[in-house]
Parts: sequence; C-alpha cells; structure tokens
Amino acid sequence: MSNLDDGPSGLDGVIAAAKQAPGRGLPPVHLWHPAHCGDIDIVIRRDGLWFHEGSPIGREALVRLFSTVLRKDPDGYHLVTPVEKMRITVEDAPFTAVRVDRVGEALRFLTNVGDEVEAGPDNAIRVEADPVTGEPRPYVHVRRGLEARILRPVFYELVEMAQERDTPEGPRLGLWSNGAWFPVGPAGAHLT
Repeated sequence: MSNLDDGPSGLDGVIAAAKQAPGRGLPPVHLWHPAHCGDIDIVIRRDGLWFHEGSPIGREALVRLFSTVLRKDPDGYHLVTPVEKMRITVEDAPFTAVRVDRVGEALRFLTNVGDEVEAGPDNAIRVEADPVTGEPRPYVHVRRGLEARILRPVFYELVEMAQERDTPEGPRLGLWSNGAWFPVGPAGAHLT
C-alpha cells in the first residue's frame, strides 16, 4: 500500500493517474509495475456495463477514464497507477465494439468507451463458438491484450461484408482489413 505522502489511493488514485495522461493519449500502464494492492469491487459485465459495489457507474466520463488505466496481466484484469495495482472482474471482454465502418481498405471499430481501432495485423478479429449455444462470439483486439466483444448488430454488418475464400479447412467467410484476412465462419453457415 502507498503511504499518505504518495498521493491519493484506491479509486481516487486511479482517477488522478488517468487524468495525468498527456493530451488525449493513453497513460503508459504497460510501463508501471506497482505492487498488487488487492481487489476492488468493480465488475465489467458481458454487456459492457461497469459496476462498482453492485451499482452501475453512471458517469460515462468516469468509465472512459477508468478504461485508460485498465491492463490485462497473467493473473487477470487490473486498474493500474504508478503506485497501485487493483484487480477487477471482467465477465467476458472489457469493451464492446458498438460500430464498424469500412474506411478504404480498413475496418474501423468504435468501442463503448470511445476507442477507435482498425482491424489488421496488430488488431485481429477472432470468432469463437459459444460453448453452450454454439453461436459465434466475435472479438477485436483493441490494445495490449484488451479486446472488445463485437456486438450482434455490428457482427451482422461484418457478415454482410464477408467474402468467401478457399482455405485448408474448406470454404470460409471472412473479411480483409489492412492487408490481413480474418475468417468469421464456414461458408454457407448460419452465422447470425
């Protein structure tokens, strides 16, 4: 734990650290290696809503601020400051992709916390099958191991844009973005 001279701690410390990011850039959480300070009762639900102590965090600006100091480590998701590291619960992916646009050769996604990301070699689109229902669960990489679950209406748009291609696994539907091919399912499959 930090002492009082180190500045604010807990949620106040997270807010203070996130506000110190220069301009509109993201804080360098990948460079911060504070001691683990315990768990904090923040849950990011499957639908992308953030909760603190069982209540939704209603201030969008606060959720966006927290999202800038979110990091995925081998032991889970954490809010990180230069002096604290607090584990939170993420039910699926920490973000949701709420929009997609074709911009030239790229697919550009917008997340629920305001991140814009172009799919490509560094930001892959992947589709898993739900283990219970078998339905597709699509994701796009946002930054440093953090992903956004692609919401169903956005996935419908992707399927409409998909093209068929022969692969070693057989004909597949997929999408090109920034020179990379991303399969979304077998050709002829009911994906939505």
